[in-house]
Amino acid sequence: MTTGPNRLLDEFAKLMSDAAGAAQGVRREVETAFRAQAERILNSMDVVQREEFEAVREMALKARAENKELAARIADLEARIEAMAPSATAEPSGAAGKPRGKK
Repeated sequence: MTTGPNRLLDEFAKLMSDAAGAAQGVRREVETAFRAQAERILNSMDVVQREEFEAVREMALKARAENKELAARIADLEARIEAMAPSATAEPSGAAGKPRGKK
């Protein structure tokens, strides 16, 4: 068994180690309580989670791309109709496309 100043320093070191361990435990408990409280507050504010936001964002980007594609298809179809329109208007309006029946 050691005596004198070495024993006093050993006891002091042991006390500091125990205090540091207790402080870490308290720190973990405070962090846990803080996170739980923060989560409760965010849930009451109806804030969207990051994962949900990213999913909706991806859906919006996909919809925007599809919208552009459909707009291009509509423009192409309208151009085709315009190209066909002069030949269709050469006939009298009403006679085109109606079958003639016996009288």
